[in-house]
Amino acid sequence: MSRLLAGSVATLLLTVSMPAFAQASSSAPAQPGTANGDDIIITAQKTEQRIEDVPLTVSAVTGQRMADIGVNSLAEVAMYVPGLRIQEQSANNPGIVIRGITSDSGSAQQGARVTLYYNGVDISRSRGAYQDLYDLERVEVVKGPQATLFGTAAAVGAVSIISAKPRAGFSDAITATYGNFNRTQVTGFVNAGSDVFAARLGFGVKYRDGYVRNIAGDPNVPNQNQGRVDQDDLYGQKQAGGRLSLRYTPSNAVTADLILTYDGQRNTGTPFKSRVFAPTGGQTGDFGVAELSGSPYSAQVLGARKLGLKRDVYDANLTLSVDLAPGVTFTTVNGYRRFNSNEVFDADGGPAWYLEFAEDAQGDQWSHEGRFNFEGDRYRASFGWNGFFEDGFQRVPFSTEEGTYLACSVSAAYAPIRAALNAAGLPTGTACVAANGTIPATRATALLTRGAATQIPYASYFTNFGRNQAYSVFADATWLPTPALELTAGARVLIEKRRSGYENVQPNSRILAGLGIASSLLGTANTAGRRFSAVQSYSAILPRVNALLRVSDTLNLYGTVAKGRRSPVVQLDAQNAGGVVIPRVQLVPEENVWNFEAGVKVASRTLTGTLSAFYQSYRGFQVSVIGADGVARTQSAGSAKNPGVELEATWRPVSALSLFGAFAYLDGKIDRGNNLAPAFSGARFRLQPQYTASGGATLRLPLGEGMTFYATPSATYQSKVFFELPNNDAISQGGYTLVNARAGVELADGRYTIGGFARNVTNKRYLLDAGNTGGGFGGPTYIAGEPRFYGVELSARY
Repeated sequence: MSRLLAGSVATLLLTVSMPAFAQASSSAPAQPGTANGDDIIITAQKTEQRIEDVPLTVSAVTGQRMADIGVNSLAEVAMYVPGLRIQEQSANNPGIVIRGITSDSGSAQQGARVTLYYNGVDISRSRGAYQDLYDLERVEVVKGPQATLFGTAAAVGAVSIISAKPRAGFSDAITATYGNFNRTQVTGFVNAGSDVFAARLGFGVKYRDGYVRNIAGDPNVPNQNQGRVDQDDLYGQKQAGGRLSLRYTPSNAVTADLILTYDGQRNTGTPFKSRVFAPTGGQTGDFGVAELSGSPYSAQVLGARKLGLKRDVYDANLTLSVDLAPGVTFTTVNGYRRFNSNEVFDADGGPAWYLEFAEDAQGDQWSHEGRFNFEGDRYRASFGWNGFFEDGFQRVPFSTEEGTYLACSVSAAYAPIRAALNAAGLPTGTACVAANGTIPATRATALLTRGAATQIPYASYFTNFGRNQAYSVFADATWLPTPALELTAGARVLIEKRRSGYENVQPNSRILAGLGIASSLLGTANTAGRRFSAVQSYSAILPRVNALLRVSDTLNLYGTVAKGRRSPVVQLDAQNAGGVVIPRVQLVPEENVWNFEAGVKVASRTLTGTLSAFYQSYRGFQVSVIGADGVARTQSAGSAKNPGVELEATWRPVSALSLFGAFAYLDGKIDRGNNLAPAFSGARFRLQPQYTASGGATLRLPLGEGMTFYATPSATYQSKVFFELPNNDAISQGGYTLVNARAGVELADGRYTIGGFARNVTNKRYLLDAGNTGGGFGGPTYIAGEPRFYGVELSARY
């Protein structure tokens, strides 16, 4: 273990306490989600409880704490939560990782693995899951299988986003920041109403220039695409969101909330950068300039002239809570979510017209839940039902130039063609783009057609469809035989119907036809637009058992045993059989996990903390692998184990200072000696570091006359991470530390704030991702993480 990690662990052990985010500064006013300035009230078990009284491992991040740290995205929040990692490759493709389990597949045929909830509604479908963070009460991260609480996708846990609710009276606030790369962000809210009816409008706008220079098409810089589309710099951000919340409370027994949300992005392209296909002027490494040009037919084939993302999400939520009798409450949560997105990307990571893709994903989700809660002196109980329905598709168009594709491909099927080109003096494979960024492969079509053509555009697409229905009933009961002991048992009974569809248009290559080969360039069977379908039904019972022991007023012990499940996959595509294209159905079995966990929670006036240890055993562990046709497919890798320890901490030695920290150790691996998938034997879970740590301090120093100085320096660390399975050192990122800071002055008793912020203060270079679609074609690409961001911040509230 590195000295840095050892130092982080030592600091955490000295300051062991409650979840790092589960406490607001004592000098700040109580925030939504808190009973007072100290207690965090959460609803992880569908009833209001202090976080230390919940017999689960839970982290709670209040909106105020996010502001203190200076984080405003799920990926940034996750760096401070043990056991949670969120990789925002793009708003269209977030990878949500809880305890080593990743949910990031875009296929409409596959179910989610990690539940993301928004105001009580499941929004876990990957392409519709991204949610900007503004005007929130809190984010709850619940670890371990939580089927009875959060539904079937919560196989290893859930992330629950809870927005700020309307309140009686008038209030408003606005925060604006500006920094390098023209990083501009404005967030705020306006609230007005009475005890009977109140409304709240929250909003967030973000803009940032791309931080990866893209020279493709730039008229002022030598490149292979001058005179064509001048592409934008990569990883630029342009997004806007708004949320209208209405609360109607006609009596003390009835509360109705209607929440309407819009979230949209118009971001520039993702910087997939190749290590072998150099930009004009030569290879500049993972962190140099890029030359990602897209296709000359991007507008017609891929849906947009430039690389980038266009995404819109619409969400409606209606929650009604009624007190039927003393201790008896009925709550119904109803949601509808629609998303549509189109992301154009250059998958080869270089200047050639080689692997140009888009992903057009659309979906509708409907959900309904009804739940009765009962509470008495010696018991708590709930039962209810849930229906979840989704209908969506993922369409992936592809554009290339035929000769360039055949020259650059490393597929064994095209080895004779590459040999013929080599004999004619044309470099192929990874040498199809020269070291100086010029593209010899552009001559391949003329050579292969003997001068009959110099350029042959090629376009194809495939689409997968998913129409899934899930019905379930659930029940939980908690018995308190003594005031010090709580025993909980519950289960969810599930019935689901999964219907998959598939179609494509994969025309035969003209060059291959001239050589006597009748095949598409990708080698994929062509359904010629015919849609195949397959349907399967499944059922399951998912139990949990919990215990909480109150040893003293400041010390609680807890334990849990629970089963989690990821739905089976009805994986459907096409194949050739005797010259006839027929459906190919692969039924990937369900993934089951048993989670055994114990922990201790300490809660005193100055010292609070959670320490947990768990062991997870998987059967039918599902993995996703990108094939040579660019399609990600799921398969079972057999059994896996995942032991781990998590610690969160906050210590307040004096009222003006709080120290916080977190640490996690996870050793999730696919079992060795695995006959089902020997290539994955012993592999570590992807996107999950073995060690993570974070820490920092929040200082609030009164200066007199209504002024307060505040400062929150912090740092995060993660050890080596593998981006793909099987593990490959070339597709990994070594351990690294990021340092962040936020400081300034509050005026007029906190009504106004003037300050500054810096993220990645040391300008550490690190990779956000590697492998990707290019890796499926033998040419992995690499995505650079964020550089140093810094700027000023102004805010006002009334």
